[in-house]
Amino acid sequence: MKNLFNFSALLICFILLSACSATPIKQAGELPAERTAETTLTNGTAHAIDVYDPWEGFNRGMYRFNAGFDHYVFLPVVRGYRAITPNVVKDGISNFFDNIYEINTLLNTVLQLKPKKSLDTAGRFVINSTVGLLGIFDVATRWGIHEHDEDFGQTLGHYGVGNGPYLVLPILGPSNLRDAGGLSVDILAFNEIDPLNFKEHNHRELAFFLMDGIDIRHRTEFRYYDSGSPFEYELIRMLYTSKRKIEINH
Repeated sequence: MKNLFNFSALLICFILLSACSATPIKQAGELPAERTAETTLTNGTAHAIDVYDPWEGFNRGMYRFNAGFDHYVFLPVVRGYRAITPNVVKDGISNFFDNIYEINTLLNTVLQLKPKKSLDTAGRFVINSTVGLLGIFDVATRWGIHEHDEDFGQTLGHYGVGNGPYLVLPILGPSNLRDAGGLSVDILAFNEIDPLNFKEHNHRELAFFLMDGIDIRHRTEFRYYDSGSPFEYELIRMLYTSKRKIEINH
């Protein structure tokens, strides 16, 4: 079986190339056009939401695809998962995934030269992997060692790499050029470390990949086209960009 993590990273790269091919050519000195749907009214004054989105046609199409996939595939699976899985088991599964991805967080806190976050993350991983029974129980949080969340997109941002164009990834949702590239690095790094020994036991990989996706969607309360806003696409784009700025500066 082909390695799913390598395939995921390659898929993201393919999406980046596909989106790049749709990039409009901008003439020197030309200002970006202000679209009505990208403005919000505050005290009678219109302000453009400052998110660079030259691949908007591609992104809107992907947003619609994600909404359909979510409605007809993802959410029915999640509802079934919630119905048949006891809460204590769901919590244990979420804790397990949080713990295993501490590896990526540790790598990125080290790259960002954040010693306290690195020590916290290493401590959490050791405690939860042992006392917490492979991360099923989040003992570290009970002991006052709180979780940090760092990825390679944040590492790039920490060192001054800009967002780049906004980008909607298939199934994964909102991102940007920097974060999508960072995600590919995180996937490849996790796969190279191979903490669950996928190279020796390929059957684990598919189960891990599917269960991780179900768990993430189970914990995400967002529902497509449920915001009540006629400009939901613009709203999500703005919120994602603002959220990432806060995370990078934290």
